[in-house]
Amino acid sequence: MSIRTDLAIEAHEMYSERQKKEIPGVEVEIEREEDITVTRVKVTEDVGSKIMGKPKGNYITIEIPRLKENDKDLQDDAGRAMAAELIRIVELNDQSVILVVGLGNWNVTPDALGPRVIDHLMVTRHIKEYIPEQIEEGVRSVCAVAPGVLGITGIETSEIIRGIVDRIKPDVVIAIDALASRKMERVSTTIQIADTGINPGSGVGNNRKELSRESLGVPCVAIGVPTVVDAATMANDTIELVVDSLMEQSPKDGQFYNLLKNMNKDDKHSMISEVLSPYIGNLMVTPKEIDRLIEDIARVIANGLNIALHPGIGMDDIDRYIH
Repeated sequence: MSIRTDLAIEAHEMYSERQKKEIPGVEVEIEREEDITVTRVKVTEDVGSKIMGKPKGNYITIEIPRLKENDKDLQDDAGRAMAAELIRIVELNDQSVILVVGLGNWNVTPDALGPRVIDHLMVTRHIKEYIPEQIEEGVRSVCAVAPGVLGITGIETSEIIRGIVDRIKPDVVIAIDALASRKMERVSTTIQIADTGINPGSGVGNNRKELSRESLGVPCVAIGVPTVVDAATMANDTIELVVDSLMEQSPKDGQFYNLLKNMNKDDKHSMISEVLSPYIGNLMVTPKEIDRLIEDIARVIANGLNIALHPGIGMDDIDRYIH
């Protein structure tokens, strides 16, 4: 039984915590600044891919713990950091055509990240095609779509995207989706960029057909932000914090608490899931202020995309082009 997470950094953390060693065939690089930490995980070998449950490729995690504070300057810095990391793994030129896909259900706030990003994205393909003289130097051809979900359209998202790709022949597809995390503090404060594509809904046990280079025929980059946490996972982590606190307050009962502390995390998670299941079912948890958080992080991601995809555009120019 595995703990639900879409984040490569968490898959790496869980193995390291259990085995007390690094994963073979996986390279990790960490870069820290005052408010932003960037962790680059590169899965280079099949053994690392199997252990992590992730395809071989690059997984970049940008953590901004204070992003929930609604600090405009920090949001701009986060957008620039995301743009810099995206430029690292996506090869583009002035003639490149980019398709941005906003995955998710716009009627469900925690799942509406993708469509919200599209709302703030600078789309230019139509201008480049019909009135190219109106386009400034350094502005690339970008188009976007929010295809909805199977329950709304009756069509697999991958089928919609494949049809669009076959028609417009983009050089790269960038898919944005809401993810699931195993830690509440990462909700709406963490951005993951992966050059391996994405399985929509995998973090909440609702796997759809993958979007990847293999399925689409062109490179596919996934950008995701955790917006929900599995309730059993959160309860598991909460119990660990309580046990740590009790061990400090009552050292004489240390033997009992150590028994709980040393219990395998997967076993604890399985036990908690069995206890909770009759009462709450398959519950996912999200913060009460999720409406504002989704809007804030959608702007951050859109700004990062606008900067990365249009080298002639700066942060100060974005609002002028969109509005």
